Amino acid sequence: MNIIYISDFFVEHIAGGGELVDDCLIKHLSSRGFSVSRVQSNSVTPVFIQQNKDKFFIVSNFVNLDKPQKKALENCRYIIYEHDHKYILERDPSPYKDFIVPADRLYNLSFYKSAQAVICQSKLHAEVLRKNIKSDNIVSAGCTLWSKEHLEILKKHLDTEKTNKVAVLDSDNRVKGRIQALDYCQKKNLDYELIKSPNYEEFIGQLASKSSLVFFSQVLESFCRLVVEARILGCKLITNKMNGCASEDWFKASKGAKLLEYVENKQEEVVDLFVSLINEEKKASKNQKTGDITVILNSYRRPYNLKMQIEALKAQSVVPKEIWLWVNAHEDNKDFDYSGLGLDKIFNNDFNWKFYGRFAGALLVDTEYVAIFDDDTIPGSKWFENCLNTMKTHEGILGSAGIVLNDKFYVQHDRCGWPTSNKETTEVDLVGHAWFFKRDWLQYLWKEKPPTWDNAEDIQFSYSAQKYGNIKTYCPPHPPEDREMHGSILGNELGIDNKATSTNSAVSHQQFFSERDFCVQYALKNGWKTVRGVTL
Repeated sequence: MNIIYISDFFVEHIAGGGELVDDCLIKHLSSRGFSVSRVQSNSVTPVFIQQNKDKFFIVSNFVNLDKPQKKALENCRYIIYEHDHKYILERDPSPYKDFIVPADRLYNLSFYKSAQAVICQSKLHAEVLRKNIKSDNIVSAGCTLWSKEHLEILKKHLDTEKTNKVAVLDSDNRVKGRIQALDYCQKKNLDYELIKSPNYEEFIGQLASKSSLVFFSQVLESFCRLVVEARILGCKLITNKMNGCASEDWFKASKGAKLLEYVENKQEEVVDLFVSLINEEKKASKNQKTGDITVILNSYRRPYNLKMQIEALKAQSVVPKEIWLWVNAHEDNKDFDYSGLGLDKIFNNDFNWKFYGRFAGALLVDTEYVAIFDDDTIPGSKWFENCLNTMKTHEGILGSAGIVLNDKFYVQHDRCGWPTSNKETTEVDLVGHAWFFKRDWLQYLWKEKPPTWDNAEDIQFSYSAQKYGNIKTYCPPHPPEDREMHGSILGNELGIDNKATSTNSAVSHQQFFSERDFCVQYALKNGWKTVRGVTL
């Protein structure tokens, strides 16, 4: 199993608690035979996620992970290894009664709920998360991870002779409560020493020599390694109720060498939890339904996108009955292996039938609906659900990119759909990139021989369906806040290369759009009624 481990930073960037724990987990998983790739969250793209959908993702700290990336991950298998409280805007539930956060302060909820599991550091951490997210995928690991080297250092300092001084963590991070700890020491007239070192052994040596640790976290600590280390080293704890580790029975029951032994033995158990979740078969969505839909995909110059497309189709809230593939002959796909993609039927042609070929193949469909996709189009997980709902109120040819003409020249148009987002269903003149329509409407496309077989099947379909069937064309809602409803979620990333027919060297840009102008004018001449009443 290949694992992609996503985090804002790793130990080579910052030696924080979360980073140290992540490093331990990665090493443990690697020792168990997993191939683990570390990827910083700010370098993750939706395309990267789609290209690696067959892998398992572990997401640690993800402040730098943007919303489109999180939405893309929701269609993958992933675990969130939670180190704090990223479901809260302030990342701290402690100001609120019983740690219950007001609804308007919660965020990332869909990302948490869509995870295979959210692994928390302690019972308290999991309890608070569960209160706020209200999801059944939250699991407590019951401990955090230390490296073997760090455990040996703790063992080495178990019998360090103590002074009468108390330790105060010398941290500039206000949430670590240095000011509050110093104030306490001064009021109680305690002889304190500020401890700090980037070297773990030196730091543990400083802590081990102190009689007590004064530590008042200003946020709810998911676990708090420092407090556990102090208890292992025999320090008296002067602290508050903000430490997740204190909710564990083992923390209260033991200290010193006994506590160290427990923590040491607990390491493999924590890793076992991750391994069991990684190896667990992906569960089918409880809400998934099968629709009376056949999909027609196209392979021409981008066969490498097919895997992403098929995975996106199988992840739909309404899954299609069958997925077919129409192959137009080209040098770029002649040696491509289509086996193993999970396709139901393949039309493997030795000729390039261009745009119309796939619509001819669709005539053989038995389902009520047909969905056709360009080879650069990856739908959001609720695209078919969106189309079926739209059909109930606006029955017509539906598509992910809507075009409204302003002139007899094609280039003079406005767009809606995934390129610009439209919150409401919008009547348009034609659609492209992804089509959704009733199979019976295909008859209208073949009523007239088109002015050219080389271009403008989208224009011809909407024109002929309107003329012969009184069928309009619409762009379903593409709300900006819910890209899973969109017919294309990677259009900007996948549709701008030189393999696009509108931009490649085989067909000049001028020629391509001149042909489309000609087809628009042909349709207008033969009775096409546009949304804005364009005439010749």
